[in-house]
Amino acid sequence: MLGTPHIDILRSPLGRARGLGSARAGSHHWWVQRLTAVALVPLTIWFIFSVIHLSGATHQVVIDWLSTPLTLGLMVALIIATFHHLQLGLQVVIEDYVHQEAAKTGAVLLMKAACVMLALVCLVSVLKIGL
Repeated sequence: MLGTPHIDILRSPLGRARGLGSARAGSHHWWVQRLTAVALVPLTIWFIFSVIHLSGATHQVVIDWLSTPLTLGLMVALIIATFHHLQLGLQVVIEDYVHQEAAKTGAVLLMKAACVMLALVCLVSVLKIGL
């Protein structure tokens, strides 16, 4: 029985197809992308109002503003959510429009590495200013 192929005669085509997708992780990817989008709405509004409020402020005022724990925490959350959402969205675009497997894998890896590096640069910059 070990070498015989498994044939599911009693299951419908829908039953055989259900649960099979790209590594069975498609719905997780979709939910995380929606959650990051929902998180980005208030964070982006907060950031826009903060930048407007700080327009014309001195360098020291901006440093003092970013040094408060709440502001620093919100800024870190904004950076993480932004780059994670960007990475998820670009991955979908690459997977949909790049058809050669080698090019697709390379593009996804390059894009993820770029997103991680840009997020790290932003986080280090904000933490250097805020701490």
